[in-house]
Amino acid sequence: MKKRFMLLLAGLMVMFALAACGAKSQESVVKDLDEALTDLKSYKANAKMTLQMGSDPQVYEVEIWHKDPDYYRVNLKNAQKDQSQMILRNDDGVFVLTPALNKSFRFQSSWPQNSSQAYLYESLVQDILEDKEAKFSETKQHYVFETKTRYQNSQMLPLQEIKLNKKDLAPVSVKVMDSDRNALVTVEFSDVKIGADFDKDAFDMKKNMTASQLEVPVMAAGSDKEFTVKYPVADLPGVTLKDEKVMETANGKRIVLTYGGEKSYTLVQEKAGVMDDGASPVSVNGNIVDLGFTIGAQSENSIRWTHQGVEYMLASSNLSPEEMVMVAKSVQGDVEK
Repeated sequence: MKKRFMLLLAGLMVMFALAACGAKSQESVVKDLDEALTDLKSYKANAKMTLQMGSDPQVYEVEIWHKDPDYYRVNLKNAQKDQSQMILRNDDGVFVLTPALNKSFRFQSSWPQNSSQAYLYESLVQDILEDKEAKFSETKQHYVFETKTRYQNSQMLPLQEIKLNKKDLAPVSVKVMDSDRNALVTVEFSDVKIGADFDKDAFDMKKNMTASQLEVPVMAAGSDKEFTVKYPVADLPGVTLKDEKVMETANGKRIVLTYGGEKSYTLVQEKAGVMDDGASPVSVNGNIVDLGFTIGAQSENSIRWTHQGVEYMLASSNLSPEEMVMVAKSVQGDVEK
């Protein structure tokens, strides 16, 4: 009897000690996050995003602005600052800007709803709220959640570790992992300011295109027509490179790679042209797809994207949408056939 009493007393002492240290339960932290999301009106943040999907890590600087309810500005720049892309959402729709090519595209899209976005705070909170099986732990300064992702290609990136600051629940870092728990995407946040103020035209498409081109000037037409052919490294069983053709075009060369076997697809690469009037966006049929290193447009049977001044088009009639995203994400680095 005495032994049982001592064990009970020890258990109570541990509970009191935790309470004294301010330890919170997972349910309490989730409730606080739910309230924080409800109260969230605006924020600004900077982040460093590292991708481990190719042969070498790729590092990007990301600047994130959000104003309630549906205004977004995500500026994605590589570490060398010689290329950039921006996603804008305002009352006129969702836009993807590529300043160096003077190109702007408008999507009729629900982005960023209904899918995980590793660099958007409210998306990360939503991932935590929706995963009833999320794992929870804490360190001296951070709350740590491990949740399922809500990506369209969630089989490729099913898990993520989200680290939040204990003081204000602001995002600290995110690791998006494959099924073997390898971190393929890492986002490290800095300068997070909840309740930020914005100018009236902060999310205007024309203003942002002009401002971006001061950092990344428009490429000279016809410059640097040569480029290095890139090959997908995605492992699709029974699928191999069957043919490679080089065609001459007015803009340089066009490379057509044909893959076949158990499934088939075609990958076309050519130098991207500079648009005459980037202030007049081109309407795109399809949905925004985040490839990590760039933003593309995905339709039922194709994905189109631009990266480092090269335009890519992946087409297939028998790859699933997830498989197409997986192949597109793997077209990085200069990989031998």
